[in-house]
Amino acid sequence: METKATITTVAVLLTVHNRRETTLRCLRAFSACERPEGMRFDLFLTDDGSTDGTAEAVRAEFPAVEIISGDGNLYWCRGMVAAWEAAAAREDYGAYLWLNDDTFLYPDALTHLFASADRHPDAVIVGPVRSAVTGEFSYGGRARQHPMPPEGEEKQVPLFDGNIVLVPASVYHRFGMLDRRFSHAMGDTEYGARIFHKGGRIWQTAEYLGTCERHERMDDWCNPEVPLRKRWKALHSPRGCNPREFFLYDRHNGIPVAMFHYCGIYLRTLFPSWWLPRVTRKENTH
Repeated sequence: METKATITTVAVLLTVHNRRETTLRCLRAFSACERPEGMRFDLFLTDDGSTDGTAEAVRAEFPAVEIISGDGNLYWCRGMVAAWEAAAAREDYGAYLWLNDDTFLYPDALTHLFASADRHPDAVIVGPVRSAVTGEFSYGGRARQHPMPPEGEEKQVPLFDGNIVLVPASVYHRFGMLDRRFSHAMGDTEYGARIFHKGGRIWQTAEYLGTCERHERMDDWCNPEVPLRKRWKALHSPRGCNPREFFLYDRHNGIPVAMFHYCGIYLRTLFPSWWLPRVTRKENTH
């Protein structure tokens, strides 16, 4: 039987690159949130080689934030790992909160997030976000590529985007942190798949917790208008669809499925016009 876990300390994790004003706006929105009584939040931010003064601006306005410096090659997943490792080295926090720097929390976001955590101890809690322009779902829980927008009640989800994600200590100690073998956008997907397939639980809040605009464009690796040499290079880049990384994720669905998709990615790169509609992807930090 599950027992209710009381979280009193939270490490907030971000990774950023050359989005100074966006990062500051994110931190301001977080600072303006209503805080659950008796809860302490410590912020850990990986600045991955920003050249626009992001780190300096954060230090000036938010001096309590611990900044971890990267060289510009960490990208989202490894930047988040660096922040997570720094937090775990400081103390054994009650929970770790992922927050994308282009995600802006509503004032009551933390209240809803931790209320869900109280109702579902030992589970990951996902906070869905929507477009501030259209009001439509942008990121949150999903089943493979199918979005799962909130519908007024909490729901279990098999996968999630990493915009607002609460990982309690019990989940961290059981399943570990993000896998540094992933460079960028597949790290959050793999973490969800790892937890789901190993018997963990993932719940999404009943309401939207903030806003974030979708960032979609056609990937170069599967764009028939891009020359093959450039498609091949884009495929293996941190922001592409690296077959090795995809295999590491897809192995949770079984080795035969992973091998099938591994070969399919290469076929798609060689013959992109065979696949319609064309693929778009989400962008995270850089």
